[in-house]
Amino acid sequence: MLGRYETGSQKVFKVFNYLIMTLVGLLTFYPFWYVFITSFNVGTDTQKGGVYLWFRTFTLENYATAFRNSQIYNSFMISIGRTVLGVALGLFFTALLAYALSVKSLPGRKGINMFFFITTVFSGGMIPYYILLRDLKLTASFWIYILPGIYNFMNMILMRTYFNSTIPDELRESAEMDGASELTTLMRIYVPLAKPIIATLALFIGVGNWNDWFTGAYYVSNQKLYPAATVLQQILNNAMSMVQIKQGQENANLIALISQPTPFSIQMAFVMILTMPIIVVYPFLQKYYVKGVMIGSIKG
Repeated sequence: MLGRYETGSQKVFKVFNYLIMTLVGLLTFYPFWYVFITSFNVGTDTQKGGVYLWFRTFTLENYATAFRNSQIYNSFMISIGRTVLGVALGLFFTALLAYALSVKSLPGRKGINMFFFITTVFSGGMIPYYILLRDLKLTASFWIYILPGIYNFMNMILMRTYFNSTIPDELRESAEMDGASELTTLMRIYVPLAKPIIATLALFIGVGNWNDWFTGAYYVSNQKLYPAATVLQQILNNAMSMVQIKQGQENANLIALISQPTPFSIQMAFVMILTMPIIVVYPFLQKYYVKGVMIGSIKG
């Protein structure tokens, strides 16, 4: 009973803490809510202002216009393909490297770690990177989204640290005494015990692949290979151009001549379409995500 007693100052702090956290939560959530309601509001009505908490003139035309875009279906297939393959191959090769570097008896372990660290911190820049991709004939290939991103130094550090901090070396040694190969030890012992960090890295890699517009915009020469994020980025640019054109017009009634789905409203619809898959997947990984980040970030 004594442990549950709270002083007046503690109660005031708790109330104040709840209020602050609620306010921060609302401020964080509101931008997403604004995108949601404007994506379902008539575009020309949104331009009048005053749409803050709920739809004023409900419509599905923004989404209908978005899905009539000739690139959207192909771009979504590209995004889904690169995300699935990127997560699967990224986790596999990250696990291989993290497992090898978690073995303290590995010859040259410190030198290998330093090599990966230096090559991560220092790079040749965009132009040499583009020339490399071009010479490898990846600029017109779907594999440009997969091969360069298979390895990530920070992901490897997280997984290696998780292996070192949570899985005893005795497990690997006992498996070795029983005749298990290194790959068998990794897949049958380490991987089942590392579900939190695997789920965490799967979320990192998946979100990174799904939201990456930069690769398609700057390194891909074939528009048919653009992912959904790059298509959205192009729509954003087009919307900005149209806004600038409108600002240069002297006719105040120009907005009334525009069709109901405005560039801004279509943009909001695309943002929701692109965001929803991540929102749907995240709750299933959340319970592993927190544990994986906390344990995997402990340095041992």
